[in-house]
Amino acid sequence: MTARSAAAASKVVLVAALAAGAALVGCTGFYEIPIETPIQPKMDVTAFQRVLVAGFISGGSDDVDANLETVRLLRSQLRTKSQLKVIDADLLPLMEVAADQGGSGEENPSPDNNVNSTQGQIAGVSLPKQIKEEKDLEPYERLFANTAYWKRIGEEFQNPLIVTGTVLFSPHTRSGYVQRDQEMYDSFGRRVVRPVRMYMERKGFILRPKFVFIDGRTGATMYSESYREEILYNAQQNTPALSSYFELMDRLVPNFLSTLSSQKIKGTRVLLK
Repeated sequence: MTARSAAAASKVVLVAALAAGAALVGCTGFYEIPIETPIQPKMDVTAFQRVLVAGFISGGSDDVDANLETVRLLRSQLRTKSQLKVIDADLLPLMEVAADQGGSGEENPSPDNNVNSTQGQIAGVSLPKQIKEEKDLEPYERLFANTAYWKRIGEEFQNPLIVTGTVLFSPHTRSGYVQRDQEMYDSFGRRVVRPVRMYMERKGFILRPKFVFIDGRTGATMYSESYREEILYNAQQNTPALSSYFELMDRLVPNFLSTLSSQKIKGTRVLLK
């Protein structure tokens, strides 16, 4: 390449760069457009036409019946956002069923198991009547492996997809340093906002649900997934437990629904003009 042709090429590149810069400068505005992103379901439920939200083994706060509220909420969501027909039925007394079976995973335990329904024990495994912590739920989870029991429930309701599991909604406190924006005024009277670290005592709730999906035709577990959500408030703030429960469940419901059917996440994208 000669010096003259190199200079000409450099001039072309410079002109192109200036034009691109001018175009960017000309983008003095922008606008947002809504988009929807599809999410594929985690399970194939095409074999089912009906769904039974059977009930949950629950505990934690005495201020909220987590079993009843979770069943109501999930049934309502499934009616509007799922193709499956929701079965309206009484809640199954799962804690009583687990106590009768002694947590053995058998529908009719043998006499050798020495079931004590009063104490809720079998083979040295305790079934606490009050569930306050996660460890209290562990003995009850054997019920979900009882295929004979769930198959019988499936036959009673025409072989639906069965939704059950555990829900622990418990109060929680935490103390420590947190960063807050604090409004101040400088020596000239101008308002400024600065981050300030301060020691605070906060209280709130933790929600730990585990959703178990059971094939009503066979009684076998198809899928299960656990979640954990936490919310904290200032110690002086008095927030009803039920309000906190629904606020936490609002975060989890999209994940629950995405297990059964394809969902769409709504968002926006910014375009320059």
